[in-house]
Order: sequence, then C-alpha cells, then structure tokens
Amino acid sequence: MLRQFFYLLFVVSFSHLYSQELNCDIIIDARQTGDENLQVFKTLETQLSEFVNNNSWTGKLVRPNEKIDCSMFININSYENDIFQGTIQIQSSRPIYNSSYNSLVYNFNDRNFSFRYQEYQNLSFNENQFENNLVSVIAFHINMILGVDSDTFELNSGTQYFNKAQKILDFSQQKGFRGWGPSDGLQSRYYLIDNILSTTYKEYRKTMYDYHIKGLDIMATQPKAAKESIAESIMLLGQMDRRRPNSYIMRVFFDTKADEILDIFSAGPKVPVTNLISTLSKIASNHSDKWRNISF
Repeated sequence: MLRQFFYLLFVVSFSHLYSQELNCDIIIDARQTGDENLQVFKTLETQLSEFVNNNSWTGKLVRPNEKIDCSMFININSYENDIFQGTIQIQSSRPIYNSSYNSLVYNFNDRNFSFRYQEYQNLSFNENQFENNLVSVIAFHINMILGVDSDTFELNSGTQYFNKAQKILDFSQQKGFRGWGPSDGLQSRYYLIDNILSTTYKEYRKTMYDYHIKGLDIMATQPKAAKESIAESIMLLGQMDRRRPNSYIMRVFFDTKADEILDIFSAGPKVPVTNLISTLSKIASNHSDKWRNISF
C-alpha cells in the first residue's frame, strides 16, 4: 500500500509538472472603461492565467523548456453588469535551433471579443459543447497557437488542433456572439480557420514549415543557405496569391513575419533578392516600406 501511495504521488506530481503546454502571459487593460482598478478585472486576469496555463490542452507530457511562449492582451472597452466588450491580441513564438532567438509565429488581433463574466465564476472547457463565449474564444486561440506551432516543426502536423478550433467555431456560431460567422467580416475567427484548413491556401502551411525548419533553424550554422531557403519558402506564397489574390491568411502571415523578413535580408551573407522583393511587393504591398529597405 505504501508503495502504491508513493507511486500515485509520483504520477500526480509528474502530471502537474509536465502536462501543461503553455507559458502564457495574460494582461487585461481596462483603462478605457474609466474603472480600471475594479477588482473584477484583476480577478478575471488571474482566473484566465490559471485557466490557460494550468490546463493540459493536448494530453501530452511537456517538459518546462518545451512549453510554448505566448501572450494574450485583452483590452476591455466597456462593461455593464456582467457583459464585457473589448478586443484580444494573441501572439506566440517558437525557439530557433542553436540560438536564443524566439520567432513570432502567431499574431492575431481579434476585434470581435464580447463575453459574459461574473467574478469568480468557474472557467471550464468542454470540447463537446458551448460553455460561454469567454472560454470558447480563449480555447479557440489556444488551439490555433498549438496548431501553428506544431506546423513549424512537422509539416501539416497542426491539423488535429486546427480541427479542434473548427469544432469550437461550429459549437459557437449559433450563440449570437460576433467573430464566429461569415458575416462578421474577413478579419474574423471564421475566416482565419477557414483559410488555414482550406487546400486553396495550402502553401501557407508549407511556407511556415520550410521557413522555420529549413530556414531559421539552420541560420546559426548555414546563414546563406538559410536565407535562400527562407526566400524560396516566401516565393511559394506567390503561387497561392496567383490562385486567390489578397487572401486573409496572407495578411496574417505578413502581420506576423514582415519585420523579421526585413531583418533577415538586411544583414548577413548576400543572397539574390530581386525576385523576392518583386514577389513581396506584389503579395504584401501594405508592407512596401519595409521591402524598400531590404539590402541588395
């Protein structure tokens, strides 16, 4: 009996230490409400941090150094009774091999964020039903973080998490909250997951894999080859753009990667960039000020 007790204690302790996948910094900014010092905002911030960081979202064993670094910045514009209106900016990064550098891989500004919340209410996620919009939005983006991160290590391996995000969307669509439906604008959760899972935009996921595994991960040892691989991976997006110009997922990619691309091609060994700049100027013209500063 004593041996069984210590075995169970070990299992519980091991699960507690190694089952959570995210290292997420959550900040709630309620200054626009004029009541930013209300305890309810601090309570919500604490509860969300515990909900995101203390739950196991994949059922896999994850060591502390393998946790995904991410952040959620929630800006509360207004609240009345238990109804909150605002936005949420989600970002996540992944480490680059043989370096101390973390590369931003998910960057999404969700402007359709409203929810009901009563202080100290229980936050729990059930993947088979809609609990409330606060939990659904957070769980949706957690699965997006997991999916994008996984795709950067193994081609298309994030599909299982994207399918979970799609399932959350399906359960949430009929509940009256914005962001889940096709009528809620192109910059919505609906079009984000639609684009990622669609074969029409398959080059996006191939680019994310090649860009990191064949590019950034060899930058420390083979900088010229890395830059050439990154350029080739970006050129794949030109094929996607020719098939479906001005896609939303293209904007998401460059909102995440534009600054990094400028840094990559403005230092280190020279590689041919004429075709790259031409492609970038066509498929991401809103970042043309950056492309003009790429060194030849």
